Amino acid sequence: MNIEPLSRVAFELGPLTVYWYGIIIAFGAFLGFFIAQRESEKRGLPKETFSDLLIIAIPIAIISARIYYVAFQWDQYRNNLGDVFAIWEGGIAIHGALIGATLTGYFFAKIKKISFWKLVDIAAPSIILGQAIGRWGNFMNQEAHGGPVAREFLEGLYLPEFIINQMYIDGVFYHPTFLYESIWNLIGFILLLSLRKVNLRRGEMFLTYIIWYSIGRFFIEGMRTDSLMLTESLRIAQVISIALVLVSIVVIIYRRKTGLSMKRYADLN
Repeated sequence: MNIEPLSRVAFELGPLTVYWYGIIIAFGAFLGFFIAQRESEKRGLPKETFSDLLIIAIPIAIISARIYYVAFQWDQYRNNLGDVFAIWEGGIAIHGALIGATLTGYFFAKIKKISFWKLVDIAAPSIILGQAIGRWGNFMNQEAHGGPVAREFLEGLYLPEFIINQMYIDGVFYHPTFLYESIWNLIGFILLLSLRKVNLRRGEMFLTYIIWYSIGRFFIEGMRTDSLMLTESLRIAQVISIALVLVSIVVIIYRRKTGLSMKRYADLN
């Protein structure tokens, strides 16, 4: 069987090569920004809030995501330091990006004298939508897939031919775990948009996002073949996912019991 994978290169402009991976990530970030920008104006934040934030947060998130990935794959990069910067080849970790972006948001909110929890509540649907879209960058790179499966299994999922063919790597078909996570995140996006109407206590939109994403990531990560490992049997993403769910639940309970979450999502101040 001879199935040619889709090209990772979108186009070339002289010496500049533009990859689909970067285009897809950028599109997810732009769409998320557009949604957050509109919502922030409704919630009484200055119009420029998210444009100012993203100018700082996006590069920091990408850098921290790469540092996180390289740190846990150091044996692969220690003798090839030039490859550390080859981000177009893939190899960024969403947990690293979340750490960088959340810390950036925290200090940004402090400087701008706005509520951190209000800021991340507004951003939560945009973040998970960006993740849903970004997984298609992994699809183009033929990465973040699961273990071997039969072609009949993929056909039984009623997947379009182009996805089935892209999951054919070195003579073997693989689980499209990128797709499973993308769908999970898209459902999460719809859930979070619906929760805006519920008018949750401030902070609980973002923490619900963390819980939702982490539950899906825990199970999907168990199917992947390229996991970053803490030990021979412990996958880093699964350990962090469990920790994030537990911490998020504790924070929700703590903020409710101490009265720190008296304000609601839709409150303007």
